[in-house]
Amino acid sequence: MKYTCEILVDVSRTVFIEKLNNPENMILWQQGLLRYKVLSGTPGEEGAKMELHYKMGKRELVMIETILKQDFPNEFHATYDAKGVHNIQRNYFEEVKAGQTRWRAESEFQFAGFFMKLMAFFMPGAFKKQSMRYLRDFKAFAEKGITVNNP
Repeated sequence: MKYTCEILVDVSRTVFIEKLNNPENMILWQQGLLRYKVLSGTPGEEGAKMELHYKMGKRELVMIETILKQDFPNEFHATYDAKGVHNIQRNYFEEVKAGQTRWRAESEFQFAGFFMKLMAFFMPGAFKKQSMRYLRDFKAFAEKGITVNNP
């Protein structure tokens, strides 16, 4: 399953990247993120791996992020692996005008196991909705300092 989400954020690309590339900020705009742990490499750099723990409803989800490409301020690509799901995320950042950045996020999900494939077939909109939520929450954080979790 593949889809693209896009949002305009009313901050300069420099400010956008500073906020996005700081791992300490993730808990402030990624709803459900409980904690993260660096497994290897330097956070934000190519080849780095982090373990991310999320609370989604009543269950906890553990995801491994692997950074594939970091070419700030232009792009950032990573994979996210959880039980039954492999997500390839390609992010592009464009300064539209002074003080405004376009974030285009291309997502590709690959599913293993009957349940995950079934869920993807019957609920593809849920994945895109969650992706858009992260983009909107980052926008609120970057523009107005609004946070979604209590650190």
